[in-house]
Amino acid sequence: MRWLQIRFHAPLASFGGEIIDVHGVIRDFPAQSMLTGLFANALGWTRAMREEHQTLQDRIIYGVLHEEEPMLGRITDYQTAQLSKSDKSWTTRGVPADRAGGAISYRGAHQRWRDYHADLRMLGVVRLSPDDVVPTLDDLTNALAQPARPLFIGRKPCLPSAPIFSGWIEAPDMHTALRNIAPTSGGSFRAFWPASEGTDDSDRTTFVTDERNWITGLHGGARQICEGRIFGREDE
Repeated sequence: MRWLQIRFHAPLASFGGEIIDVHGVIRDFPAQSMLTGLFANALGWTRAMREEHQTLQDRIIYGVLHEEEPMLGRITDYQTAQLSKSDKSWTTRGVPADRAGGAISYRGAHQRWRDYHADLRMLGVVRLSPDDVVPTLDDLTNALAQPARPLFIGRKPCLPSAPIFSGWIEAPDMHTALRNIAPTSGGSFRAFWPASEGTDDSDRTTFVTDERNWITGLHGGARQICEGRIFGREDE
C-alpha cells in the first residue's frame, strides 16, 4: 500500500480546536478538516466547491507523529483590533458584537487570544480511499510540490519552513507506515491515528470532532482516534 509522506515544520503552527469566545485554542494534532483545506488550497479549489471538499475529506486517511517535542511548547498571541462605528466582530454566540450593542465600546479595543505551537516538527502519512478517484495521491503530490496558492499550517501566519511533501513509502497498514517514518533513534514519539486503522500501541482511544460539513459550512460529527507512542525501528 502506497502512502504520501507529509512534513509539518514551522516556527508557528495551529491545529485549531473548539474556540471558546475570544480564545482560539489548539490541539496536539491536525484536524481532518484542516488537511482537507490544506490539500484543496494546494489544488487551487475555491470555497464554492463544497461537494468536492466534502468528498475529499471523506477519503482522507492519515496519521501523524511528533518528530521532536517542541522546545518552546505553546505560546499565546494577544491580539487587538479597533472597531469603528459600523464594524462588527464574529462571536460563538451567533450574534455579531458591535459597539452599539455594548459588547465593544468606545473605551477599548476588541481583544482576542490565539494559541500556537512553536517550533513544530511533525511527520505524517496520508492515503485516499478509494484511491482511483480524482484527485489521486499523485494529484496531491503535484499540488503540494507546486501549490496553486501559498500554503499554511492552520492559520494564515503559520507558513511552513520546509516542503510539506517529503516522499513516498510502502507499508501494509497505518502502524507500519508511522513506524517507518519515525526517526530511527531517540526513543518513542507521540502519535495520532484513526482507530479504524488499529489500536495497537494506543495509550488512549477517544472521540474527536474535527470534521466539517462542507455543504453547510458547520463543524460537527465525531470519529474515534488513537493516541500513543511509536518507536523507531532501531528502538524496538
